Amino acid sequence: MSAPPFFWSAGRGQVKLYGEDSGPTVAVWESLSESEQEQWSKTMGKSKDWVVWCRSREKDEGQRPFEADSKEICSNRSKQAKAKTGETMDEKGCKGQSACTVRWKAWWRQSNIKCAVSEEYASCWVHQDCHVVDEQKAALKKAAGVSGEKDECQVRLKGREYDYWMGTEIGMLGGYGSQGQVTAGDGSDQKGKMGAGYNNLRRKKKK
Repeated sequence: MSAPPFFWSAGRGQVKLYGEDSGPTVAVWESLSESEQEQWSKTMGKSKDWVVWCRSREKDEGQRPFEADSKEICSNRSKQAKAKTGETMDEKGCKGQSACTVRWKAWWRQSNIKCAVSEEYASCWVHQDCHVVDEQKAALKKAAGVSGEKDECQVRLKGREYDYWMGTEIGMLGGYGSQGQVTAGDGSDQKGKMGAGYNNLRRKKKK
């Protein structure tokens, strides 16, 4: 399981990957098994401090457990360029498209960080007593309509993300915070054609 570095803790079911089991909780509904969904519903039924990201429910589908005491605050139905029937995520690229919010199918096997148009609509739900200001809703909708072609990340070595990045392979090797130059290279095989590139991690100098 991989969690964004800005979370203080992460887990799945009874397993805690890191951090303490307290504070606001974000759940990715479809990533949980039926038993994990049931367990989460029982646990979070006593709390109002949670957010659920999930696939948007079709009109003929039954209500999910968390919906009884919650409200939908954001959906990308209005902006989503939904993939056509039978079209897989690795067939629909993002060039010139919006709502490229998922990685390509089998990205981990190909070491491919390209994004694709999701085959499903997505929604964000919170407890019915939770007040979400319009600025936050607008920020969520903007993120849902992102048109980036790659799942890039930004290294931040301040605040809560410091421990995450220093715990990565390059962090433990001393790459972050190094006084020298750090350069990495890689290669790729794209449809029988060889490609290669490199990246230099330069320190930004104050003017």
